[in-house]
Amino acid sequence: MSFVMSNGARLAYDEAGQAGQAGREAGQTGQAGEADGFPTVVLTHGGLGDRRMWDHQFRALARRGRVVRYDMRGLGESEDAEGEFSRSEDLLGLLDALDIEQAVLVGNSIGGAYSIEAALSAPERVRGLVLICSGLTEYDWPEEMTAEIGHLVEEAVPAERMARYWQRTAEYVDPADVRAIAEVNVRYMVAGPKRGLDDLVPEVRELALEMCQGNFQREWSVPRYQERFQQPPIIDRLRELAMPTLIVNGRYDPSPIQEIADLLAVRIPRARRIDLDAGHLPSIERPEETTDALLEFVAGIS
Repeated sequence: MSFVMSNGARLAYDEAGQAGQAGREAGQTGQAGEADGFPTVVLTHGGLGDRRMWDHQFRALARRGRVVRYDMRGLGESEDAEGEFSRSEDLLGLLDALDIEQAVLVGNSIGGAYSIEAALSAPERVRGLVLICSGLTEYDWPEEMTAEIGHLVEEAVPAERMARYWQRTAEYVDPADVRAIAEVNVRYMVAGPKRGLDDLVPEVRELALEMCQGNFQREWSVPRYQERFQQPPIIDRLRELAMPTLIVNGRYDPSPIQEIADLLAVRIPRARRIDLDAGHLPSIERPEETTDALLEFVAGIS
């Protein structure tokens, strides 16, 4: 694990790919870290996880070329989030700091949305996109989804206490509350509304809970910050994405997120879609299938 400064923040990241390093040392031409035509890949996790969610894919990609995974600002082992900032600018800053001229951007959940923002801001930097159970920034979620989640949250932690956590006015963050909210999110998102926590194999369930707990603990323990998103909203600009795009949908994901997969598949000109028997984190629930699809896609655009 290393650290790099990006857009004014210190981000934790891992980099691997001996073939790419050997090519750079030998003075080969082409993209920094590109081995035998296999593009550099950058992995962005979602809001429920951290860079550990890419363990299987990271190892497999490293055998083909250069791969980077990182923790977003305020999550994992990266610096706390503060003030106003753009996570897609953090992603592009990471490319700059690591001398990556072009890459395939892979993003899960809201990490997919930030990858889209980066591709719209700097399309010349993006060889391809892989959007896994992707969200969209500034998306209007259906009222029935927000009501259902709100009900589950209130059952887990009283509304008054939750409000203090989100407003950062709580004097103490109770680990039991953090665990309860993590369980709500993992049950609803990672397992999916039609399954339960016991439908996840123990190692998947425990990793998801551990990552989610860590994220909420940090979120509620630091001052509030402000994310800056692209304008106009990216949902109105999807047809501008000219690069090859793979959309990975989880069949057990909440239906509004699957509807985003439908929308992406229709509006992104060069998109193709696959569906996996997984919830919101296919990379850990269906690691081999996710990795195989990713390797095939990246090899096909090299």
